Amino acid sequence: MAVVAAAMALFDVVVIGAGAAGLMCAVAAGARGKRVLLLEHNDQVGAKILISGGGRCNFTNTGTSGTNFISENPHFCRSALSRYTPADFLKLVEKHKISWHEKTLGQLFCDGSAKQIVAMLLAECATSGVQIELNAKVADVRKPDHFVIETGTGSHDAPALVLATGGLSIPKMGATGFAYDVARKFGLGIIKPRPALVPLKAKPAELDFYKNLSGVSLSAIASCGKIGFRENILFTHRGLSGPAILQISTYVVDGHAISVDLAPDIDILRFLKDRKHLRPNTELKTILAELLPHRLALAIAQDTVMEKFDPVAMLALAAKLKQWSFTPESTEGFAKAEVTVGGIDTDGLSSKTMEAKTVRGLYAIGEAVDVTGWLGGYNFQWAWASGWAAGHAV
Repeated sequence: MAVVAAAMALFDVVVIGAGAAGLMCAVAAGARGKRVLLLEHNDQVGAKILISGGGRCNFTNTGTSGTNFISENPHFCRSALSRYTPADFLKLVEKHKISWHEKTLGQLFCDGSAKQIVAMLLAECATSGVQIELNAKVADVRKPDHFVIETGTGSHDAPALVLATGGLSIPKMGATGFAYDVARKFGLGIIKPRPALVPLKAKPAELDFYKNLSGVSLSAIASCGKIGFRENILFTHRGLSGPAILQISTYVVDGHAISVDLAPDIDILRFLKDRKHLRPNTELKTILAELLPHRLALAIAQDTVMEKFDPVAMLALAAKLKQWSFTPESTEGFAKAEVTVGGIDTDGLSSKTMEAKTVRGLYAIGEAVDVTGWLGGYNFQWAWASGWAAGHAV
């Protein structure tokens, strides 16, 4: 990996941010013969890649389409996603002989380590002559003619600048609002950022209930409005988490309740009626434990035997289990959020090239843009696709 000297140097493009999107952009531009400088304010590249997927990197999803993303403009992402697909990234993975496997719902992971994906991208950068500067704190960006980027080690200029510094999620890994600040400086709009793919916190009055169930997990459907996700949910000492909750958190705004079906494949009312007929002397908590984790069954069950469980109470319990209502006090914030909803407004960008419509040579990609994917490799695919689009346009 080459380190850039402090002296002024002219590049074709400077990419700020060496995460997934920035690395892919640098690779794509470098492969076209462009002179690329990639600036990263951390002491390593690909920090979020390295921690993703439990250290194995859920690097894409074979089912990726525009419907897996939310944005103020839901059609914006489709162009880039159609031109750089999961199959395209998989070819790159296999070119570097990285073994992989598919988990549920089209999620692809490395058999080994997420480090292999970072090493692959660095190898591609090296082949294309991309220059990388680490610990590069950008102090100022201006555009008298070309873009001028001031860092602690000197100035760099280029006719093209790519903002790839991500959103506000996981600030302990260096996340900042840098891309938003630069975008505003050049007149681009910002959709208010909020945490996404994030655990939800219970209201104070309900907190003891959730604390007592901390660690309980089960398959469920979490819904908000017309959209729902079926995966595991996890009770925590703060509220609810687990894949289904992280998924639905992207759609939850202040004050909105979510509905959780705790037994998706069961007609609970019929189940309870059958058990009352067949096992009238059995306690309700024992019956519920056939459907639910034992601790959850104990927390929900009334102190009664099935014979004395009246039809009105039975109907109410069945409805409660099929539509468990949870109105979060808040999310656990950007500190625990995997991604950010909102960001640089897509109205100001070309969906084909990621270039700002009113500022020639300025591009924005990845999580910095108001495009947010579901859990399961979709956000990485957006990073690869948007980075590729910009890299082929600069």
